[in-house]
Amino acid sequence: MRSPIDRRLWLQNRLLCGVDEAGRGALAGPVVAAAVVLPVGCSLPGVNDSKLLTPRQRAELYPRIVETAVGWGAGIVSPRRIDAVNIRRASFEAMQKALDHLAFSPELVVVDGFRIPGLELPQAGIVGGDRKSLNIAAASIIAKVTRDRIMERLAGRFPEYGFERHKGYGTAEHMAAIDRLGPCPIHRRTFAPVRQMRLAFRLPPATTSVQPSPSEPGAR
Repeated sequence: MRSPIDRRLWLQNRLLCGVDEAGRGALAGPVVAAAVVLPVGCSLPGVNDSKLLTPRQRAELYPRIVETAVGWGAGIVSPRRIDAVNIRRASFEAMQKALDHLAFSPELVVVDGFRIPGLELPQAGIVGGDRKSLNIAAASIIAKVTRDRIMERLAGRFPEYGFERHKGYGTAEHMAAIDRLGPCPIHRRTFAPVRQMRLAFRLPPATTSVQPSPSEPGAR
């Protein structure tokens, strides 16, 4: 992708960090954010907004981004925490965690969408940034692949729900499973479709947290 925003910002900020999240709209599983700092003038053919790429394309680009980046990190916030503080705040917490994994402080953080409240670093929110900034697009891919891998692992714990296919989003298959089985511990019980099913099944609030295994990206 062409990235005029990055080229302009690189003139004054050699450590430019892109930040994006994945899983904000899902009904189950964590929200995951990534922070990626690419070298000045970097070109990564094929990198684009993760939503425009196939799973295979994202999987192929992931190691290229990791190998090319000056630094990167991933932040994971559990469904239990999402229910406790709301998805907006949880998304920002995941972004802060991703930035905390960096071994250095970026000179400027560019975020897809809105600025991160309370961030003690220079930052700029860019609407549609994952299609305008190479650094943000790279972060979107790292976040998406990391979260997809977590959901595939969780599918082994809750095989009846098909998490390996829909990754926790509200597809027809997923909604049918919730309707048939009720919510499981990784569902976000404050989200309306899940809340309605929880009440129908008279289930208590979830107490299971979701943590990355040592082999998961971001668990470092």
